Amino acid sequence: MRLDAWGPVAALVLLFIAFSIASPRFATVTNLQNMADAASVTIVVAIGMTFVILAGGIDLSVEGVMAVSALVVSQVVLNFRNDLDLGYLGILLAILIGLLFGILNGLVQRGLRIPSIISTLAVASMGLGVATVLYGPSAPVLGDQTLSGWALEKWFGFSRLTYVALAVIVLAYVLQRWTILGRAAFTLGGGEDHARNSGVPVVRYMIVLFAVAGLLYGLAGVMSTARLGAGLVTAGSGQMFAGITAVVVGGTFLGGGRGGVLQSVVGALIITVLANGMILAGVSPYLQQAIQGALIVGVIVLTSWPLRERLRVIK
Repeated sequence: MRLDAWGPVAALVLLFIAFSIASPRFATVTNLQNMADAASVTIVVAIGMTFVILAGGIDLSVEGVMAVSALVVSQVVLNFRNDLDLGYLGILLAILIGLLFGILNGLVQRGLRIPSIISTLAVASMGLGVATVLYGPSAPVLGDQTLSGWALEKWFGFSRLTYVALAVIVLAYVLQRWTILGRAAFTLGGGEDHARNSGVPVVRYMIVLFAVAGLLYGLAGVMSTARLGAGLVTAGSGQMFAGITAVVVGGTFLGGGRGGVLQSVVGALIITVLANGMILAGVSPYLQQAIQGALIVGVIVLTSWPLRERLRVIK
């Protein structure tokens, strides 16, 4: 078994054991349920980003897309700002907004031939600008009990957001493992020239992969709105960093071509366990970020060590 495949799993287990020893409250059923709920949005974001990174790209539009979706859903379901009440149709509309922004990412990046790190950052700024206009003088507060129930109501101790994340994991794994699009992502990550010479329609697949990512960011924006109870421009604050960290820590390589959905899920669980465990262990807030950064570097070294001879150039 490869170290780069099992290293993140080992790191997750070691963190779990260490924090269980450090704090008697860590391994309780209630805290495990809380961690699962806390990880749900990050998992959805990380899975969306995984497909783009597997193909050799990067997507920095997360926070902008989530903000737009959050503001849209908060104003098209029952709310205290207007008379709209589209119910589940409003939720679907907000998710489709994310899909449209994902398509825009792909079109800008491929059509204008702009590096994805620049094009997606520009789309993120567009999303935040639109969300700020929609926000208006105050936050649109949800009145829709169904949407709020996603975060408040429990099934077997877990919120509905956790089950949404589980459904996304299953569907995304099927997409990665058993569809042409999933195989194309790995092929593109292995080298676009090679993929193009093999007859792979590179532009089409990259646009679709960005669209899948945008769709999931839109879903994450809806999930955040359900949790917050209102549409906020900051609905996706910190999720870009968390998503990229989860993908890389889980073992998906930034250069593309290697990794996958399940690895990113493990990465999201690592950063969730780390954050939760340090709080319960009483680690000073001033030290938490430093410790988190050091452990993330350690996990990345552990997972990439077997490839050190091939990774002669680091940039």
